Amino acid sequence: MTELRLDGKSALVTGASKGIGGAIAAAFAAAGADGVLSSRKPEALEEAAATIPKATTCAANAGEPDEAQACVEATMERHGRLDILVNNAATNPYFGPAIDIDLARYDKTFQVNLRGPLVWTQAAWRAWMGDHGGVVLNVASVGGLRGERGLGIYNVTKAALIHLTKTLAVELAPGVRVNALAPGLVKTDFARALWEPAEDVAAAHAPLQRLGIPEDIAKAALFLASDAGSWITGHTLVVDGGALVRPTIG
Repeated sequence: MTELRLDGKSALVTGASKGIGGAIAAAFAAAGADGVLSSRKPEALEEAAATIPKATTCAANAGEPDEAQACVEATMERHGRLDILVNNAATNPYFGPAIDIDLARYDKTFQVNLRGPLVWTQAAWRAWMGDHGGVVLNVASVGGLRGERGLGIYNVTKAALIHLTKTLAVELAPGVRVNALAPGLVKTDFARALWEPAEDVAAAHAPLQRLGIPEDIAKAALFLASDAGSWITGHTLVVDGGALVRPTIG
């Protein structure tokens, strides 16, 4: 069996100061990768990097192309290569009916959640992956696979990200594999408003009877990034404790 190792690889993870991104960065480091962690807040990044061997940081707003380019360039300067890109950073500035969203928050959601992954992937492709190959992982959501109240526009961006994953998988093959992860409800600060008020109820809805933790997603990311996933591209791996196979609550 292929070992889940990333020795000699260089990985850039966005939204990596905590939560799912932080767990992915830690899992990659434990598997031997040199990691660059990115998110908006330098202080939080430094705290995260201090707990991850060999990790360095590059503060950036994931929705700003110039900042994405700067982080890719920094990764190349530090490690001389960029083998794995994880587009994890996301935002959700609006909760409520899609019909009522204002355009400013609509545009912000698309800027970070959909345009951002494309821009970071473009930069990685031009800097290294186009000539040397690599792996791109997009962190989507089970919300991109179903209708849901309150998170409509966020979920629209995740549905589009899933389709972008398929498009890039076709266009960047055979050298670059592009896959997506679709987490269910994971106990992160980002999703706190969804799980903290009624964690037991939410957990009972999933066949596996618990909510996810960031490490659950990190394990799946490591599989897809490693040679164990070498014949997988254009796929969206759902990691949700089985919740998607049951109807939504409410």
